[in-house]
Amino acid sequence: AKSAKPNIIFMLMDDMGWGDLGINGEPSMETTNLDQMAKEGMLFTDFYSANPLCSPSRAAMLTGRLPIRNGFYTSNYHGHNGYTPQNIVGGIPDNELLISELLQNAGYTNKLIGKWHLGHQQQYLPLKHGFHEWFGSPNCHFGPYDDKTTPNIPVYNNTEMAGRWYYEEFTIEEHKYFSNMTQYYIEEALEFIERMSSEEKPFFLYWAPDATHSPVYSSAMFKGASRRGPYGDAVMELDYGVGKIINLLKSLGLDQNTLVFFSSDNGAAMIGSAFENGSNGPFLCGKQTTFEGGIREPTIAWGPGFVKPGQVSQQVGSLMDWFTTALHLANIPVPDDRFIDGMNLLPVLSGDNSFDRPIFHYRGNTLFAVRYGMHKAHYWTWTNSWEEYNKGITFCRGEYIANVTTHEQVNRTLDPVVFQLGRDPGEKYSMKSSLSEYKEVVANMKTIVNKHLETLKPGTPQFDWCDDAVMNWAPNGCEKLNKCLPKPKSNLQKCVWPH
Repeated sequence: AKSAKPNIIFMLMDDMGWGDLGINGEPSMETTNLDQMAKEGMLFTDFYSANPLCSPSRAAMLTGRLPIRNGFYTSNYHGHNGYTPQNIVGGIPDNELLISELLQNAGYTNKLIGKWHLGHQQQYLPLKHGFHEWFGSPNCHFGPYDDKTTPNIPVYNNTEMAGRWYYEEFTIEEHKYFSNMTQYYIEEALEFIERMSSEEKPFFLYWAPDATHSPVYSSAMFKGASRRGPYGDAVMELDYGVGKIINLLKSLGLDQNTLVFFSSDNGAAMIGSAFENGSNGPFLCGKQTTFEGGIREPTIAWGPGFVKPGQVSQQVGSLMDWFTTALHLANIPVPDDRFIDGMNLLPVLSGDNSFDRPIFHYRGNTLFAVRYGMHKAHYWTWTNSWEEYNKGITFCRGEYIANVTTHEQVNRTLDPVVFQLGRDPGEKYSMKSSLSEYKEVVANMKTIVNKHLETLKPGTPQFDWCDDAVMNWAPNGCEKLNKCLPKPKSNLQKCVWPH
């Protein structure tokens, strides 16, 4: 049975790189279900996250607005990334409208499975922001912690914690790269889809597993299955989950009335060794940077009723477009009381249209780069500080481009570094400033940036204040499990963001 309204599924991976899909050229060819999904749907080659880090990217996707607008940035430092660790005070503001809230108002039943990362204090959690159900975690699966100076992360089942993971009830055997969490996330998705089908209710499923975020993990079924090591095992298990979800939609007859988007929150991490990191294909650097490797994402749209099959689209897209596209699909008005950055991709999905649009790449509170057409202009260059680099932390492992991969923040506003991404997708050869093409691009970009800045009303920064007292000491439901921990005294301080 199916509802009259179209169903919507967002599949968002964590730190998965553009080069991790077989259909994008990964030599091991271990993503058979995703590759098939792309063949039956539309593969996007030039699709971007709204930020090179997890929390701001997710907030932008769910609000259709750049992080600088929705407050998912810090003003403590110039051009530094921030996110929502356990001690963050901020989270998604109540005055932001999430796609989940707009779909809820239109009669959809909404479920989040996996990582939230938009704030973990009670007022920021998913069920306060348009989701009816949630199984997953509010933070990254870092740990294990001692539950004294730092609590282990909770896993929520709807409004109450179901235990602490990943090192207590929900285990990750860290040095064995083992956990059953992805299997739980797959089972939760299948159960939800079957239940919505039987009840003939329109649904929004946000499936956000995090197995490809370090420390990576997979279950026994996939342990050692990949040619790529533990990271590849995690990718294979996620690919398996995608296949199970797509096949269930087909078997229930929901495929013609469901639109599925697949992507990643940012590029693959490139910290230290390649052992736990994905592939950014031909692109420069990785997560944390506004070079292509940090922000260009593996992206597929699938849905036989809405997506022309077998298409490869060079449409320049953004995760924020999912917000606007889903609203158009569900025939819900796009909010007109705020600036929405996302564009409607429905004409692109049907194979009828493509359009030019700029993509603004921020790092923290600073506009670092802009893409328009085939050109990309960098107004600031920076990978990470010399201090961090000298400790062995690099976001451009094995890659050095003179005057581009800089370890100081270099202001290039007056002489932007310009690449033509058709000729040079890896951003290896910056355009000579003496060329007429360079001058034309810079003049055009200046007009685009000035117009953007005219509409820019920064939100209240959510990543400025940290406090150990707000960590996951006593999540809702902890009493029933005897899992409440004593809360320390407040020590409100400005957050430290090294990158």
